Order: sequence, then C-alpha cells, then structure tokens
Amino acid sequence: MSELTAGVDEVGRGPLAGPVVAAAVILDPGRPIAGLADSKKLSERRREALAAEIRAHALAWALGRAEVEEIDHLNILQASLLAMRRAVEALAPPARLALVDGNRCPQLPCPAEAVVSGDAKVACIGAASILAKVARDAEMVQLDQRYPGYGLARHKGYPTKGHVEALCALGVSPIHRRSFGPVRALLDT
Repeated sequence: MSELTAGVDEVGRGPLAGPVVAAAVILDPGRPIAGLADSKKLSERRREALAAEIRAHALAWALGRAEVEEIDHLNILQASLLAMRRAVEALAPPARLALVDGNRCPQLPCPAEAVVSGDAKVACIGAASILAKVARDAEMVQLDQRYPGYGLARHKGYPTKGHVEALCALGVSPIHRRSFGPVRALLDT
C-alpha cells in the first residue's frame, strides 16, 4: 500500500436532519494507532480519544460535507459521494490512492477502490469513519441548541420514535431533509 493512501468514509446517510459528513485520512505508517475500527462499534468516549490521536498523528486528514439543501437537490447517495470527494480534495499532501468504504467510489483526483465493510477491515478507512462520526455528532449537539425540542443531541437526527413525534409536534426545521419520507409526509399534509 502506498504511503499516501487515504481511507475515506462518510456518516449521516440515514438521518432526517443535518448534513452528511465525510472524512479522508492518510495514516503515518511510522505511527500506528491502536484500536481503529468501524466508528459504530466504538463507545463515544473511545471514538473521541481516537479522533484526537488521528488528528495529531495522521500524515493528513480532512473533512468534507454536503448540506441539507444539496442532499434534497441531489439525493443522499450523490450527496454522500460529493462529501467524500470534497474530503479527498482537501487533503494536503494529496492522496495517491483512495480506499473508499462501501461499494462505489466518487469521482476523485486520484485512483480509488471501493472496499465493502472497509471501516472494519482497513485502518485508514476506520480512521476516516471515526473522524466523520465525531465531527457530525458534535455538530448535531450544536444544532440541538439552535433547534431545541427535537432531541438532536440524543439521536443525532436519526428517525427515532421521539424524533418523528417532535417533528409532528414542532414542524419541519431548516435543517430537516425535505426529500426524506417522514419529513416530506409532514410537508404534504
């Protein structure tokens, strides 16, 4: 594997609210980080500790995102690919190869390879998964303060029973994805 291989992953495809956030990480082979794994399998505290270590020791890392308006305009798959492309394009030094979690790759400025379940198999993809999740979760906690009552800090925008009930009671906020079924159904009533 090339020394400038980036792992790429995104989080936030399923939520009803907020952006989709991607990360690209080029790990330093001389400074391995123990415990890298799929962010969903780690505790919040462990993810945050690993994120700090990744940011401190990686050769390069960057975040990319697609906003709610882009998700609604493009669709969630295309918005996810756009966020991943933005993360890879922001890397300095640039990646020579990108390993992308999942079964498809965005158009990138370097060769790319899709790796199904890559966040659990490839350290640099696991690192990207962790950075993206920590960044998005922190943003959802901030958005919870701007849009109180929805419980965003708790469920991070995912379609929990409490979130759907809050949507029915409070209506659709500016950070809700209008193209997603439960939100669209409320707007159509």
